[in-house]
Amino acid sequence: MRKIDIVKCVVLGLLAVTVFGLITMALWNWLVPTLFNGPVITYWQALGLLILSKILFGGWGGGKHHHQSHGPAPYWKHRFYEKFSNMPAEQREEFKRRMKEKWCRFEQRGSEQNSDTSRD
Repeated sequence: MRKIDIVKCVVLGLLAVTVFGLITMALWNWLVPTLFNGPVITYWQALGLLILSKILFGGWGGGKHHHQSHGPAPYWKHRFYEKFSNMPAEQREEFKRRMKEKWCRFEQRGSEQNSDTSRD
């Protein structure tokens, strides 16, 4: 990468951080004091909130952990699809039944409760 490209990236990054900090501060100071009787914050506190929210909700993994609707599927999905599609129909239905028993207990309880109340 050339030095000019690096300088452009750094300048754009600083500009983005500045803009996001100002937007966060403006939105906070517009909404929170009025709605919740909260404090008015400074620019540096707004940047602190952005960093805190990144730590709590975004992580630091570089985007590898986000679920993307595009791009290649994870390896395990391909393996599962291959195994599931190559199963005989009887095994596939048995697998579906077992998964439903294991993971859909809430739905089963709800239908059992509905049938109990319909008898009364």
